[in-house]
Amino acid sequence: MFTGLVTDVGEVVEVSGDDRLRRIRIRSAYDPATIALGASIACSGPCLTAVAVERVAGGCIFAVDAAAETLALTTVGTWGEGTRVNLERSLKIGDELGGHLVTGHVDGRAEIVARDAVTGGEGDPQWAPSDRFTLRAPKALAGFIARKGSVCLDGTSLTVNTVADDLFSVLLIPHTLAVTTWGQRRAGDALNLEVDLIARYAARLTEARETLAL
Repeated sequence: MFTGLVTDVGEVVEVSGDDRLRRIRIRSAYDPATIALGASIACSGPCLTAVAVERVAGGCIFAVDAAAETLALTTVGTWGEGTRVNLERSLKIGDELGGHLVTGHVDGRAEIVARDAVTGGEGDPQWAPSDRFTLRAPKALAGFIARKGSVCLDGTSLTVNTVADDLFSVLLIPHTLAVTTWGQRRAGDALNLEVDLIARYAARLTEARETLAL
């Protein structure tokens, strides 16, 4: 389990393999002594398993394997040398849950439709300019996204600002733009989308009840 709070931005240094299985090596500032083989690391959303780790100056390079389903369902299949990825280590018992419960099981890909600067609020001394991202969710997932609900995009826990059919928006503060890959995001980019876990199970429970009632 994860929280959607990014703790490092890694960089892909090598990709090998094919569409059935791909090995991806990622440079990170994580201490290699803290990464056990088999550990789960959320890499821009998908939960991937560390299969190798080596110490390098400033941190480590760890390797993960991505199978066919992950390559097809997420953006992992498009990664190449130089791709920057949001990283989060898995939760430990007792850790602060600062975002929301995230499984690292990506449901699909959302597309950025627009990025706009939010310019209101200058009268408030605490105000800082933010960016609004409008995204399009896959039709099958749109019903799981609710205003003021939680959503995980590229491994980042965010609050949904508005919803209209399959379009929804999120607001990114300057800090998040600076410490994640969001600062580089533009219209047309695809992002890994994980809907809220509670919404997913609530929908399944409703479906099961309707089926049993027939």
